[in-house]
Amino acid sequence: MVNVEEFANRLKIIIDYYEISAASLADKMDVQRSSISHILSGRNKPSLDFVLKILKTFPEVELYWLLNGVGKFPKQSQGVESAPNLFSDHKEENVTEKSKKPTNVADNNNDIERIVVFYKDGTFKNYTP
Repeated sequence: MVNVEEFANRLKIIIDYYEISAASLADKMDVQRSSISHILSGRNKPSLDFVLKILKTFPEVELYWLLNGVGKFPKQSQGVESAPNLFSDHKEENVTEKSKKPTNVADNNNDIERIVVFYKDGTFKNYTP
């Protein structure tokens, strides 16, 4: 369970870090200004949609830090390219030559258990052979 007061404090940290007002935060996230006001005052709890919009709008925010205060803000890069997430755009130039080579599943003696396709809107489809 997310502590609403601590979440509001972390939201204030984000506002201060980017040097923006609550109103411009709402505009950037494409939410109503009253949503920000109600969360900052402790009147409302943040919805999953609200949290996902923060993560999409501000990639420096870590999910666990935002929800639980665990981790760091802003995100620390580790020198290794991060794995793509739900909101990242797949670009062909980020794929290495080795991963572009087709592989034969039969050569690896592996059977495909399932294939999951994730969409940018947060939905997914699960395919089983």
